[in-house]
Amino acid sequence: MILDSINNPKDVKNLNLIEQKQLAEELREKIITTVSTNGGHLASNLGVVELSIAIDYVFNFPNDKIVWDVGHQCYSYKILSGRKDDFDTLREYNGLAGFPKSEESSYDHFNTGHSSTSVSAALGMARARDINHGTEKVIAVIGDGALTGGMAFEALNDAGISKTNLLVILNDNQMSIDKNVGGLSLMLSKFRTRKSYLFFGGKGKSFVDKIPVVGKHIVKFVRKTKRVLKQIFISNMIFEDMGFRYFGPIDGHDLKQLERILEKIKDLEGPVLLHVKTVKGKGYAPAEQNPDKFHATGRFDIKTGEKEKSCSKDYSKAFGESLVKIAEKNEKVVAITAAMKDGTGLKEFSEKFPDRFFDVGIAEQHAITMSAGMAKSGLVPVVPIYASFLQRAYDQLIHDVAMQNLHVIVCSDRAGLVGADGETHQGLFDMAFFNTIPNFTIMAPKNFEELDLMLQFAVDKIEGPVLIRYPRGCEQLEDVETEKIELGKAEVLCKGYDFTIVAIGKMVKRCYEIAEELRKQDIDITVVNARFLKPLDKETILKCIEETGKIITVEDASINNGLSQMVELLIENKKDFKAFSYPEAFIKQGDYESIDKLYGMRKEDIKKYILDNYESKTKKRKSKKKEKESEETSLAVIKPKKEGLLNKVKKGLAKIKNKIKKKST
Repeated sequence: MILDSINNPKDVKNLNLIEQKQLAEELREKIITTVSTNGGHLASNLGVVELSIAIDYVFNFPNDKIVWDVGHQCYSYKILSGRKDDFDTLREYNGLAGFPKSEESSYDHFNTGHSSTSVSAALGMARARDINHGTEKVIAVIGDGALTGGMAFEALNDAGISKTNLLVILNDNQMSIDKNVGGLSLMLSKFRTRKSYLFFGGKGKSFVDKIPVVGKHIVKFVRKTKRVLKQIFISNMIFEDMGFRYFGPIDGHDLKQLERILEKIKDLEGPVLLHVKTVKGKGYAPAEQNPDKFHATGRFDIKTGEKEKSCSKDYSKAFGESLVKIAEKNEKVVAITAAMKDGTGLKEFSEKFPDRFFDVGIAEQHAITMSAGMAKSGLVPVVPIYASFLQRAYDQLIHDVAMQNLHVIVCSDRAGLVGADGETHQGLFDMAFFNTIPNFTIMAPKNFEELDLMLQFAVDKIEGPVLIRYPRGCEQLEDVETEKIELGKAEVLCKGYDFTIVAIGKMVKRCYEIAEELRKQDIDITVVNARFLKPLDKETILKCIEETGKIITVEDASINNGLSQMVELLIENKKDFKAFSYPEAFIKQGDYESIDKLYGMRKEDIKKYILDNYESKTKKRKSKKKEKESEETSLAVIKPKKEGLLNKVKKGLAKIKNKIKKKST
């Protein structure tokens, strides 16, 4: 195999074109095999195999610098840069990250995980190079989908006038660029507003269409010509107008053409943009036919492309079903997504209510402020966004939603630990930063039924902004009754006199199971489902603390400013309190079990803490209780005996008294 001889990018330079094509096939095979077992981003990586080879062939890494936007398309680059032997550990605990990671390799020059950041980071590197009198080339690879993020255009606008040597490679897999670039093109706007254009688009078209024999042919010819001209010039002109020297579009799978043009443009002065056309999922039929489904995938069967199903329904799907049910009764409910329609469970909503569904692209800031505008106008916008992506709209949540106390329902999907995608995607900070924002009500359900009730409650009963957070996957507490939702009211699932556990969201299941298991060991636990982080049910929690004396909190979030710190403020004796939360840290990729073991968050860890720290005290309390009960029993027995003796004495005295009376008489 050609791949066996590749240990770093310099080895790619020794390959001829035929060998490079063979290498491309081997890379695809390795990526498909690994992702089918480990899960990961498949379609995007298959689409940039040739581009990765060409970049390594032309440039000199790690001296030259490259920033992969989002970073989920870096698999080929990782394999070619000395990590092929470890590639089977992709996304595993202590294995290779699924995104660029500078701690992992000197060939990864910038950590990425969220979109639209590459041009900004690369421009910063290029300017630093100039200040440091360096000579390295700096490259940003950005996809057309990432161009929907406003940050990308901020960076392009700055880079275009900078005169800084920078190469931006636009990887266009035809998923969204036509709409976004066309909509932003000033040239196209001017062209469309010309009287001649408007005339032909309306009355002129009708007039020409009626011309005998040739009329319809003229209309078709003009339409076709217009489409061709737009395809050739529009994407070109917008970047030229911003100050870039534009090249392309070229075939992103033609190695010869790619290498030839990269050689020509790598030494050009100023900002340069190379536009390459690629096919997402290239080389694997199921991924080519369904690139969205194979964008991020779990395990799957290579032969059929069928995914391994862990559960028939997850929280995202449960959310989507609930929202459809609510929207059928309430016409004011609208749904907004930031390029994640399927991922957030909005597919059915988009089909049933197309006029009330809005996909704004990778633009979380815009999504939140647009929802604020809708709420201001009397609608009820529901905005599900992955927890880690919500961070991008922090200012808009504060300034545009909360400050005006608008009825926007934000749903934090993939909240808490997400596992294999690593620190860029862990949703551990949402409770902390939402908890600092005034006016927000914060809820987290223990199961699908409670999510349905909370969503309905948020739509019907709350007037201000709401956050509902729920985890990835299908782990939930089942076979328990769910009480109706009351604002700021917790739910006591079971009562005990030994300890109180207050949990929220996904962790309620874990704690309820602990209580059930410890009850068999004669340890009784009160389990409180907090339901609300804000407003917190202080009254119920304090009452439980008074009854048990000991309290534990468990949450699927960062320890800072979450449930644990809110509860800790209520407690006088801190020795009686223990928080189970994730630490103030960026948690790397891995399976849930390994990560929870590392941070002491498993069910076994919580049980062990209870047994180790409270068992002896619990026994003393129980023995004291038995002593008290025994004492009360003894007193109950002794008391009648004392009363009997007294009666005998009284009777004896009475007899003596009677005898004395008789004698005196």
